[in-house]
Amino acid sequence: MSSDAAFLITQVASGDKAAFSALYREFERPVYRFIASKLNDPFEANDILHEVFMEVWRSAGKFEGRSTVKTWLFGIAYRKTMDRFRKSARVSLVDEVPEEVDDTVDTFGDVAAAQEAGHVRFCLDELKAEHRLAVEMAFFEDLSYREIAVATDVPEGTVKTRVFHAKKLLMRCLSGRIGERT
Repeated sequence: MSSDAAFLITQVASGDKAAFSALYREFERPVYRFIASKLNDPFEANDILHEVFMEVWRSAGKFEGRSTVKTWLFGIAYRKTMDRFRKSARVSLVDEVPEEVDDTVDTFGDVAAAQEAGHVRFCLDELKAEHRLAVEMAFFEDLSYREIAVATDVPEGTVKTRVFHAKKLLMRCLSGRIGERT
């Protein structure tokens, strides 16, 4: 994916609309999921997604290849999302996504999984924004510490420290919540 995406970026930089379309198809869903996980508004997430890809169209020639295209795109998405938070004077990131109705048969396993997911979601919400973001980028978006550092413009050591502390806090929170159940 990385070399193909890098090739597409060079084509986009030269104004190739077909390459831009291919790049969009490849990254639309993961970038949208990333943005939407920070917001409680799918329309706002779509607006930011549009802004991200407009920035890609305008700035493809500035891509230097010091990171992967995926990291570069997530960095743009991160900055656009943070800009939106600053403009609307939001202090913390919201991870809640509207609940959707599930028509499947509800088994014990489904209920247990939903409870566990609820515990994880609760504990993630308790983290500071920078800790939550580092964990989400590392574990949900499968970015390396180096890629997260580039995307968020902080040293790699800071990312490692944030993930380390976030994991400890999550374990403490989850063990407390699960202990309450038993």
